[in-house]
Amino acid sequence: MKIVVIGGSGLIGSKLVTLLRARGHELIAASPDSGVNTLTGEGLAEALRGAQVVVDVANSPSFEDQAVLDFFQTSGRNLLAAETAAGVKHHLALSVVGTDRLAESGYFRGKIAQEKLIRESGIPYTIVHSTQFFEFLGGIAQSATQGQQVRMSAALVQPIASDDVAAALADYALGEPVNGVVEIAGPERVRLADLVQRFLLRTKDSRSVVPDAQARYFGAVLQDDTLLPGDKPRIGALDFDAWFALPKAPR
Repeated sequence: MKIVVIGGSGLIGSKLVTLLRARGHELIAASPDSGVNTLTGEGLAEALRGAQVVVDVANSPSFEDQAVLDFFQTSGRNLLAAETAAGVKHHLALSVVGTDRLAESGYFRGKIAQEKLIRESGIPYTIVHSTQFFEFLGGIAQSATQGQQVRMSAALVQPIASDDVAAALADYALGEPVNGVVEIAGPERVRLADLVQRFLLRTKDSRSVVPDAQARYFGAVLQDDTLLPGDKPRIGALDFDAWFALPKAPR
């Protein structure tokens, strides 16, 4: 089966391409570097010719509010139109647990717009809502740093390793479209402020975390359940300690 992974050279995309190739499928790792650009449409028709499944794990290169919205709307329209023309049978997209509860955030307004386009496209689809990746903890800490303090929400999270995300996407890509949302999460529920402090200690970072109920997450104030999955998510294998012990875990 031919599968096209949009964003196939990134953190999740590269892992997914490797997993699906190992299962014997024909993979196209599509990205601007490989001549496939969803913003301009360049290379899309050729890449999608004969494809049965398209997996979109691409992300906006800018987190500025309007830039994010423009990226997901333009990329989504171009990609879904090309899939319709190519007769793609399953569109699989990676999104975020809590997206529908985070409209206060410019980034998540972009994700909401992306998901709306998918639902209205007429293409059979699966939207995978994932919790936050362990790999992004360093960036989250940096974005909230003031001097030697990191002001961080104490809302609950259930973070997941990118290896577990890729494994879930591989299974969903080979399954039937659900025409709805599925959720994936890590095995451990913890407060975000505590998790970031734990990460800083393990990386020998001298900054300290200050829990702050008004601290913003991608521009939004969090409630305790904002970033938590529902009752029946797919649970990944790796908790924080197991992820941190991986020899090449990105810091």
